Amino acid sequence: MHDIKAIRENPEAFDAAMNRRGLSGVSSELLALDADRRAKIAAAEEAKAEQNKASKEVGAAKAKGDEAEFERLRALVAEKKAEIARLNDEAKEEDARLAEMLMALPNVLYEDVPVGADENDNVEIHRWGTPAAFDFTPKEHYELASVVKGMDFESGAKLSGARFVVLKGAVARIHRALAQFMLDTHVDKHELTEAITPVLVREEMMYGTGQLPKFGEDSYKTTNGWWLIPTAEVTLTNLVNGETVNEADLPMRYAAHTQCFRSEAGSAGRDTAGMLRQHQFEKVEMVSIVHPNDSEAEHARMTTQAQNILEALNLPYRTVKLCDGDMGFGMKRTHDIEVWLPGQDKYREISSVSTAGDYQARRMNARFKPKDGGKPEFVHTLNGSGLAVGRCLIAVLENGQNADGSVTLPDVLSRYLNGKLTLTAEGQLV
Repeated sequence: MHDIKAIRENPEAFDAAMNRRGLSGVSSELLALDADRRAKIAAAEEAKAEQNKASKEVGAAKAKGDEAEFERLRALVAEKKAEIARLNDEAKEEDARLAEMLMALPNVLYEDVPVGADENDNVEIHRWGTPAAFDFTPKEHYELASVVKGMDFESGAKLSGARFVVLKGAVARIHRALAQFMLDTHVDKHELTEAITPVLVREEMMYGTGQLPKFGEDSYKTTNGWWLIPTAEVTLTNLVNGETVNEADLPMRYAAHTQCFRSEAGSAGRDTAGMLRQHQFEKVEMVSIVHPNDSEAEHARMTTQAQNILEALNLPYRTVKLCDGDMGFGMKRTHDIEVWLPGQDKYREISSVSTAGDYQARRMNARFKPKDGGKPEFVHTLNGSGLAVGRCLIAVLENGQNADGSVTLPDVLSRYLNGKLTLTAEGQLV
């Protein structure tokens, strides 16, 4: 959410920022509504002063026996009372309209975000690992002999419909091992605090992190008003919703492994084969709540944390800085980490690490008390996938595949699989 005072002070800069988001002339409508709202508040205050004055004079007129003046003043008091109520109601309505308009606007981008139209204009900033040179044509994950029985799309469709899957046996165990490995790494190595959070949240929590109002169609809502989270960013970030924490408690760094739910409303026809794009999936999410001065360093730290997972799994990847035409609604800058998938012969997104600045904090009214005193300030919030578990499973299977359909698994999973690091062509762990 944006600060109307800042827009009022520099509308040209705000319009220039919104132009990068494809919106033009935004400030004029906002400021016109804001000016009318403020005028009504001022008029209500003036009417209140007139009411108070008339109220004091009523008694004097009564004492003098001036019945006409008494009746005039009493009518004036009633008139001002009604006027104040009307003006306050109108100002309140306009305040709600202004908040709604501000809620619907995207975040202001950092200046270093590249200019571009779409994902083709994203800028690579880091690359690690060399894709393996197979002496056979690599397959996609769902085509592997070792995976076919353990990745049951027919049962998923029978139970729930398209874009659901049932994982069984060794494949399910590898998926679980990956999630456990990610959590252990973030807790033990990266010093994040593990959290187990609900997957059902109240509507205001979705507003807090920016999923609403714009992206309601991308998420699922229950009949009694709860929303299924599209990511644990919603729950972890909203832990400070409405809170004023002590500066000494910052940074707050969390990790959570949750089920996530997305309708994929904007991706019809994309990635329909396999489990790359599902309505229900698991993700290990990282969230940091930090002092504004530490926001930049934290973005770099979180990007490295996500990259560390892929390096430990020996999965080649590249990191790109998203251009303005490919940026998420609520973020100021995003680094996408793309893992190499030999079955597709391309890099595919496995993590987005983003910084929101104070945008989410303003929506949530999340602040901190400066340790040296002074007025509470808004915190900065950041989030990132660390990682999408299903996509990581895909990458492990495809990069570790052998000509006979078996899969050689990464060494770091040994402790989670009782030392069994081969998925045989028959789908057994040995």
